[in-house]
Amino acid sequence: MDWLQALVLGIIQGLTEFLPVSSSGHLQIFGALFGVAAEENLTFAIVVHAATVCSTIVVLWRELAALGRGICRFKYNAELAYALKIGLSMIPVAVVGLFFKERVEVLFASGLALVGAMLLLTAALLAFAYRARPGKKAGISYRDAFLVGLAQACAVVPGLSRSGTTIATGLLLGNQKEEVAKFSFLMVLIPILGEALLDLMKGDFSASASGISAGVLLVGFAGAFISGVIACRWMIGIVKRGKLIWFALYCALAGILAIVLG
Repeated sequence: MDWLQALVLGIIQGLTEFLPVSSSGHLQIFGALFGVAAEENLTFAIVVHAATVCSTIVVLWRELAALGRGICRFKYNAELAYALKIGLSMIPVAVVGLFFKERVEVLFASGLALVGAMLLLTAALLAFAYRARPGKKAGISYRDAFLVGLAQACAVVPGLSRSGTTIATGLLLGNQKEEVAKFSFLMVLIPILGEALLDLMKGDFSASASGISAGVLLVGFAGAFISGVIACRWMIGIVKRGKLIWFALYCALAGILAIVLG
């Protein structure tokens, strides 16, 4: 992988992590077009996912600061309750990561046909969410937080958009649009950082072992971070305006393309 490929793939990751079009699916598609090996693609994915976490922190720093202040009061309050809901939502994906990681990694080598099928499923979810009645709930409940977490766990399959699946699930459960979007972006922070930390501790992550230079990884990180900041802010506004149907159409077309390429 050269620096130009890393930059393009990084920008794609940053945009598609927040837009409901599947970042993993697009990395698979463009990786295939660029001729990037699957092993390199998996290593690169860890770096650019960490970049999008940093993007989320930059965009939602006020919400994160409020959560931190609420937790530090050491008594039950709205911020602590919200943090507990985020923690509850992470349980399903933690179970998948701990007990089914090898099986999930096999899916990333299953080819573009699977990616295409999952993109079509993402399109269907977004279409259903677009047709759903506007939510009126005051906030995400513990039950809804866990169900959105289950949706996130399912979205480890390449091609099934994490943000699209979690946002669509939250909207179908009757939650307010902006609240669902912010919850979807906040709930993924710790799982991604945790996975990166585990890889570092086990020694699985290294530029030399992957065949990708540190400079190329840095270029990919920068591209993903900058595009991620733009996409995160844009996506919150899109969800508020209820324009998910256009992403449903895009995912359907991308899914068909992936199946053809596969």
